[in-house]
Amino acid sequence: MKPILQRYASYHLWANKELVSVLAKLTPEQATLNLGGSFENMRALVWHAWDAESTWYQRLQLEEKVIRPSEQFTGSFAEGCAAWLRQSALLAEWVAAATPARIDHIVAFTRQKNQHFKMPVADIIMHACNHATFHRGQMVFMLRQLGITRIPSTDFSTFSLKK
Repeated sequence: MKPILQRYASYHLWANKELVSVLAKLTPEQATLNLGGSFENMRALVWHAWDAESTWYQRLQLEEKVIRPSEQFTGSFAEGCAAWLRQSALLAEWVAAATPARIDHIVAFTRQKNQHFKMPVADIIMHACNHATFHRGQMVFMLRQLGITRIPSTDFSTFSLKK
């Protein structure tokens, strides 16, 4: 299982880097322009992806109370994108260093409204990567709404052919 999770976490980091290469060039106006949809603007969507990935990473660290990094963040949109990439790198590094026992671990955590859950580590990693894939698709759609058409492919097949 670990080789599959490592490959998926590596793909996840690569895909985020590909997309951030475009996102980081947005002007402050483009990053905060209300485009409608689930998230009103690109900044809100990137912050959500960053916060979610950080939340799952903190759960892998067995943190009892997770924090959303964007809530304390005061930097620029490009700096936020870079912070999201650092979070993705941390996830990939965690998977690479994980022992078989860590991969087989079941993580107990509490969500909002004091709901208690348990989830296998492998499922947490898969979810974190799949969640980002979904939102990268939304980001591509929003970039096109902003008139940006030169957007690199973040398909797994593109990653696979390059690696």
